[in-house]
Amino acid sequence: MIQEIIMNVICSFVGTVAFAVLFNVPKRFYLCCGLTGTAGWMIYLALTSGYDLSPALASFFGTLAVVLISRILTVRMKCPITIFLISGIIPLVPGAGVYFTAYYLVTNQMALASQRGMEALKIAFAIVLGIVVIVSIPREFFQARYWRQRKALKRRGKA
Repeated sequence: MIQEIIMNVICSFVGTVAFAVLFNVPKRFYLCCGLTGTAGWMIYLALTSGYDLSPALASFFGTLAVVLISRILTVRMKCPITIFLISGIIPLVPGAGVYFTAYYLVTNQMALASQRGMEALKIAFAIVLGIVVIVSIPREFFQARYWRQRKALKRRGKA
């Protein structure tokens, strides 16, 4: 059990960093990209195995974590969100589902193709929905200055 968790952490981290290298992300962001992808994958894994959620719902919550971490890192490190978001979302993308859908279509197994295809489509929509939910939050919400100003306004209102 522990070995499986450690392997999942290592593989999701290395896979995410590999895609960051592939997408020409600057070297100083590799660690943050890897941690972002690992966090999303660990949430997905915990929800599918521990709580028996559907892969689509677990992908939604994993995507929420990836996008939230990406938004926080983009403000802290002053860089575009795509640096963390694109590479961090890679572990959640349903690549095997799309592959098997095409495989079953080619081998004329339509029932299996439709089953795999619908599952991959649900996961893809869950990922898109998770991105939209977090990206729709205003950028100021993730900046410390916003919270300091808000706190100061509350103090003035009470005084």
